[in-house]
Amino acid sequence: MIIKGRVWKFGDNINTDLIIPARYLSSTDPGFLAAHVMEDADPTFASRVAPGDIIVGGKDFGSGSSREHAPIALRAAGIACVVAKGFARIFYRNAFNMGLPIFVSPDLFDLVEEGDVIEVDAAAGRILIPSKPAAEVAVAPIPPFMRDLLAAGGLIPYLTKGVGR
Repeated sequence: MIIKGRVWKFGDNINTDLIIPARYLSSTDPGFLAAHVMEDADPTFASRVAPGDIIVGGKDFGSGSSREHAPIALRAAGIACVVAKGFARIFYRNAFNMGLPIFVSPDLFDLVEEGDVIEVDAAAGRILIPSKPAAEVAVAPIPPFMRDLLAAGGLIPYLTKGVGR
């Protein structure tokens, strides 16, 4: 699984209410949620993000409430993956369950600028920064069964399809 995309940067403590504000939680429609993703962190984000883009975040990304809406909104907006210095534990689990790949990297944030294109190799556990040829960042590779879960679109589709049985 190779993910190549343009970087959007958000700093430390991006909580689930910044990812998708609580005022929109009455809906579970992914398209509606995508239209409001990151609205309180960057009001123009939803109109500028493109399919395949990548969020690079600081510490404690996804903290706050345990809403599944947050990774759903990111994925529906076209975010291909999130790489952050660290994640809230429940967001980490929810992201994979909702089919959004995420990676922990304490180093990437300081190496990239918003708009850079990076390439994440989920199987090999490395991130390449083409604009900085000498820069390569190691991340934990995603195990094969988790890549199957992501390819299925998340936990429910994975189980519904009977993958891994």
